[in-house]
Amino acid sequence: MSYPWGTKPRLSRKRGPTPHDLRGRAAEMRELEEVLAGARSGSAQALVLRGEPGVGKTALLAQLMSEADDVTITRVAGVESDMELAYAGLHQLCIPLLGHLPDLPEPQHTALTVAFGRGTGAAPDRFLVGLALLTLLAVAAVDAPVLCVIDDAQWLDQVTVQTLAFVARRLAAEPVALVFAARDEGAEPLRGLAELHVGGLSDAEARRLLDDVIVGPVDAAVRDRLIAETRGNPLALLELPRILTATELAAGFGQTGTPQLAGRIEQSYLARIRNLPSQTQRLLLAAAAEPVGDAAVLIRAAAGLGIPIDMLAPAESAGVIELGPRVRFRHPLVRSAAYRGADLSARRTVHSALADATDPETDPDRRAWHLASAAAGPDDAVAALLEESAGRAQARGGVAAAAAFLERAAALTADPSRRAARALAAARAKRDAAAPTEAHELLAVAELHRLPALHQAQAARLHGQMQFVRRRGGDISATPLADTAAQLLDTAAQFEALDDYTARETYLEALAAAMFAGRLGNPGSVAEIAAAAQDAHHRMPASSLSVAALMNVMTQRITEGTAPLAQALALMSTQADGRDRQLSRWMVPGFPVVQETAAYKLWDEAIVARLAAAVMRRARDTGALAMLPETLAYRAGPHLLDGEFTEAAILLDEAHAITESTKYPAPIRYQTVLLAAWRGDDTASRVIDAAAADGTARGEGRLLGLTSYATAVLHNGCARYEEALAAAEVACEYEDLGLFGWSLTELIEAAVYTGELERAQWALTQLEQRTVNTETGWARGTVAGARALITGDDALFRAGIKHLGRARVGVHLARAHLRYGEWLRRAHRRNDARHHLTLAHDMFTRFGAQGFQDRARRELVPAGQKVQKHPVAAGEHLTAQETQIARLAGTGLTNQEIAAQLFISAHTVDWHLRKVFVKLGITSRRQLRTLSWAG
Repeated sequence: MSYPWGTKPRLSRKRGPTPHDLRGRAAEMRELEEVLAGARSGSAQALVLRGEPGVGKTALLAQLMSEADDVTITRVAGVESDMELAYAGLHQLCIPLLGHLPDLPEPQHTALTVAFGRGTGAAPDRFLVGLALLTLLAVAAVDAPVLCVIDDAQWLDQVTVQTLAFVARRLAAEPVALVFAARDEGAEPLRGLAELHVGGLSDAEARRLLDDVIVGPVDAAVRDRLIAETRGNPLALLELPRILTATELAAGFGQTGTPQLAGRIEQSYLARIRNLPSQTQRLLLAAAAEPVGDAAVLIRAAAGLGIPIDMLAPAESAGVIELGPRVRFRHPLVRSAAYRGADLSARRTVHSALADATDPETDPDRRAWHLASAAAGPDDAVAALLEESAGRAQARGGVAAAAAFLERAAALTADPSRRAARALAAARAKRDAAAPTEAHELLAVAELHRLPALHQAQAARLHGQMQFVRRRGGDISATPLADTAAQLLDTAAQFEALDDYTARETYLEALAAAMFAGRLGNPGSVAEIAAAAQDAHHRMPASSLSVAALMNVMTQRITEGTAPLAQALALMSTQADGRDRQLSRWMVPGFPVVQETAAYKLWDEAIVARLAAAVMRRARDTGALAMLPETLAYRAGPHLLDGEFTEAAILLDEAHAITESTKYPAPIRYQTVLLAAWRGDDTASRVIDAAAADGTARGEGRLLGLTSYATAVLHNGCARYEEALAAAEVACEYEDLGLFGWSLTELIEAAVYTGELERAQWALTQLEQRTVNTETGWARGTVAGARALITGDDALFRAGIKHLGRARVGVHLARAHLRYGEWLRRAHRRNDARHHLTLAHDMFTRFGAQGFQDRARRELVPAGQKVQKHPVAAGEHLTAQETQIARLAGTGLTNQEIAAQLFISAHTVDWHLRKVFVKLGITSRRQLRTLSWAG
C-alpha cells in the first residue's frame, strides 16, 4: 500500500489492550459472533452497540472485523463536526463496493451516482437510494458475505443514518450484516433496531486493567474508588492514571457522571497533545478540522501553513493518531481535545489553510464550509458559496445538509434583509428535514430583523405551519388549531399583493387548519375562509381553477355541477406528480387534506387514489421526510375503501416507523382509526377511544367527528344498531367535510334497523342534497342503496349494487350485498338471499372485516346456508409482508418489480415467496392467481 507520507507509518507504542486481548467482553463478543454467523448463513442481521464514550464499542468492532477474514468488510466512522454533507458517510461506506454499481438497474444506478456526487440529474428519491443500497449489498454479497461496520453513527450526516436505518429494516435473506456503534444519545433513526448495551467492565476485570497501566502499588481502597468513579469505563481506566498525581489517585477525581468522565478523559488527551511540539499541535488541529481525514488535503494544508508534514510524526509516536491513506485519531475524544483545546484564532487559521487546500472544482461544498469556519465576521462572498452548496445538497436529496448550509449562510450575511431570507429558507429546510426545534430557532432569528412585507408574510406563514404541526402532534402548548386558521387567513390576505401563488396556497392551509379544528373551533370558520378565498380569487391577476373549484365545494352544497372541481383535482394530481421544483411547496402541513376532502365530497375514489399516490411520490422525491408519514397515511385511504386492509396496514406501519425514527410530532392518523373500525376485532374500541381522547386533548374536532363515524361503523358491523345510531347522530352534529356524507349513511342504516324511519328520512334528504350533481358510481350507488333501505324497493337495491360495482369501493359494495341479502331473507326469498349474503360473507372474509363477516354469517344460517365460523383465506397463515408479496406475484410482477415497489431486495422477495409456497402448499407463481386473499 502506498501512503501520502512517503513511507509506511511507524507503529505506535502499546496503547492498552489490542482487539485480541479485550477484557471482560466475552458476552458482547458472543452476540457479535452470532450476528456474523447469521450473515454467513444467509440471514441478514443488524445490531446497534450503544454506550458512553470510551466504554469499548470501537474495540468490539475491531475485534469483530479481525474475526471476519472470510467476508467483505466495509466501514465508516462518523466524525464530530458541524459540517453536514448529504450522503457523505454512505459514500465512504460504499467505496469498496462501487465496482458493483454497473450491476444495478438503471434507476438505482443513477440514484446512487447522483447522491454520491459522481453524476448529475434530478434529486434522487431517497427511498430509491435506499433500494439501490439494498441491491448493491445483495449483489456484492453474491461473492462473499458483507459486513458493514458503522462507528460513531451519531456523527454521520442525517440522510446517511436515515438511509442505513431504512436498509437495516428491510434486509432479510441476504448474507449481509450491519453493525452500528453509537452513543446512548443520538442516531435516533436507528431506534427500534436490535440493540446491545455496552456497559463498564466488571470490578474484577477493571482491577486487572488498572494493574496493567498503573506503575507501582496502589492502595486497594484507592483502586476501588477509581473503579467506582469510572464505572468500569475502560478508556477512563487507561487514560486517567496518566494525568493523576499520587495525591489525586488517593483522593479520586471528582463527581461521577458521563459528561464529567468524558471531560476528564479529554483533558488527559489534551495534556498529551500540549506536550508535543507546537508545529505538531498545529497539524493535529488541522487534522481535527478536516473530518474526512483526507491525507492529500492535509499535506497541502501543511504546506500552506509552512509546516513540514513530518511534524506529524511525534503525534503518531505519542499514540494519538494513526497515519495511513487517511489520518485516524485514536479516539473521537482525541480529535475533540485537539480542536476544542485550540483558540479561535488558531482554528480559523487552519480552516483557511484547509479551504485553500481543497479543490473548488471537485469538492466545492467542503471548501465553502472551511471558508465559513475561517470567517471572522460577515462575509457575503462566502455566504453566496454556502447558498450554492445548499442548492447542490437539495439536488442530491439532502434536505438536512441544505438546511445546515443555509443556516451558516444566514449567519455570514451582512445585509439584514438577505440574512432574514436565508434564515427563513433554512427554517423551511429544517422543517422538511423533521427538525422542528431548529426550525423554530431559525424562524426566531429571521424575525429579529426588520423584515420587508414579503418576508414578514413568509415568516408568518411558516410560523402558522409549524404551530399546526406541533398542535396536531400533541403539543398542547402550541397555538390552538382554530387560532392558527385565523392567523393563516390573515397571512393569506397579506400575500395577495405580494405573491398570488403563495396566497392561494396559504388560503388552503388556513382552510385545512379550520377543518381540523372542526366542532371544537369557531363555528362557520370553514365557510368564512372559503368565501374569503373565493373573493381573493377574483382579485388576483393569475386566476386559479384549482382554488376556485376547491373553495366552491367547501360551501355547504355543490350547486354548480362537479365537472369544474373534478377537472381541478385531476390537474392537481397531474401537477403533483410532475417534476416542477416549485411544486415542492405543496408539501405543507395538512396537505392534501383540503384536496382529498374535496375528492371525497365528490364521492370520487379514483381521484383520491391518484392524488394520494402523486403526493406520496412527491414527498419521497423531494426528501420531505417530515411530510412522508402523512402522505403514506393518505395513500392508505383508497386501499382501505377497496377492502385492501393489508396494503393499508403496511403503509400505516411505514408511516409509524418513519415517525418513530425521526421523533417528529405524530398526529393520530385517521386511516388507523378507520382500519380498526372496519376490521371490527377486539382491539377496535380501544383504538377508537384512544383517538377520541387524543382529539379532545389537542382540540382537534375533526378527529372527534371521525371517531364517532368509526364507532358507528364498528357497531353497525356487529349489528348493535342502537349504539350505531347514537354514534352516527353525534357524528352528524357538525358537518366535517368529507366525513359528513359517510356518517349520514351509517345513520340511515342504524335508524332503519331500529325503526327510527323519521331519522333515516332526514339523513337521506341531507345525503341527496349533497350528491345532487355527483355522477360517480360511489355516489349513485350509495344514494340508491339508502333509498332502498328506507323504501324496500328491490330495483333500488339492485341499482345500488350495480353502481357501486363501477367504483373501487369494495367495502361499500360488500355492505350493499349484505343489506340486500338481509332484505331478501326477510322477504322469504331464501335462494336470492343466500346468493347475496354469500357474496358479502366471502368479500368480508377476504378483506378481514371480522364484524361484518360475522353479521353475514349469522344471516346465512336462517337463510339455509351452512358456513364455517371463520373460513380460512389464502393469506390466513402468512405474515402481512408475505401476503403482499404473494398478491403482487400473483398479478404477474417479477421479483425485481416487486422489490422496487416494496423497497426490499429481489433476493428477499424470492425468500418470502419460497416461504409462501411452503405455507400454501403450492409450487408455482401461476397458482397464486387463483387464490382468495384476506384483506
